[in-house]
Formats: sequence, C-alpha cells, structure tokens
Amino acid sequence: MIFTPTPLEGAMLVVPERRQDARGWFARIYCEKEFAERGLPERMVQTNLSLTRNAGTMRGMHFQKAPHAEDKLVRCARGAIWDAIIDLRPQSPTYCQWFGAELSEDNGRMLLVPKGFAHGFVSLTDDAAVTYQVSAFYTPEAEGGLRWDDPAFGIEWPVPVRDASDKDRSWPPFQREVQ
Repeated sequence: MIFTPTPLEGAMLVVPERRQDARGWFARIYCEKEFAERGLPERMVQTNLSLTRNAGTMRGMHFQKAPHAEDKLVRCARGAIWDAIIDLRPQSPTYCQWFGAELSEDNGRMLLVPKGFAHGFVSLTDDAAVTYQVSAFYTPEAEGGLRWDDPAFGIEWPVPVRDASDKDRSWPPFQREVQ
C-alpha cells in the first residue's frame, strides 16, 4: 500500500498496490502491520457499506463524539464519490480546515479519516457503493453532524448537491471552539 499524507494532520490517502495479470488484479486494502508501522489506527471493529443511487447525493458531514469517536477507512468500491473531511480537533494545527479527494472504483484510493474529523461525500456517479471500516462501534447517542454547506468551512464541492437526507439538511451552524 502507498500512504500519502493529506494537508490535514493525521489524515491519509491510501492506495492499494495492484498485482495484475491476464486474469485481472489483486490488492490488499488493509494490513494491520502496515498501519501499525506508520502509527495509524490498527483496530477496525466494524465494516459498513452504503449504496447511493443518484449522482449529486450528499451523505454527511458526520462524526461520533468522544468517547465513541472513530477512525474510518473509506473506500469507493463501485462508481465514484468526492469525499471530504473537516478537522474538528480544537488543539490541532489544522482545526476547522477541510480536505477533499475523489475516491473511485478506478483509482482505488481510500481515505483514512482520524478520530475528531467530520466526514461526508457527494456521489459523482449513480449507484456509488462505499465501504467504511471503523475503529469503534456505532453509538447512536454519540452521533454528530455538520451541514455540508456551512460557511464556517467553505467546502468547494465539485458538483451541485441535488439530494440529501432531512437530517443532513438540519444540522445547526458550526460554533467554533476558542483555542
């Protein structure tokens, strides 16, 4: 696997190295040893899968509050998404900054989202399938979220958002913590 740091402290793009032959290809998408060697989260306790039917659909921006915060390894297994993260850790040098990248079936990239980040994506294709490996079990009462269009962050989405859940439309405006 190839690990490339993003501009946000602790977040990483991970690209599986494909071994190809006439039959197709094989790639490792997670290795506890390789993650541990880089000081990255090693324990993933749950894997989730979402299917987004229509291009332009927003999912996010979501996070789990401490002590139930989770690291996520996000991968688009079919189609393409534009994935975005926001650093919500008040003591971080990249607090309130965002990063986005295209994850697709073709490019094979994954995004490692550290604890303390909000995460979301807009689908670039119909029928986009996304897997999330997470380091903590989902706890409904610890769920939090931000609006994808909150001016506090100014995320530059590559396509217009045409659909979002009522919950994602109703998150309150972000209140910045004083550092």
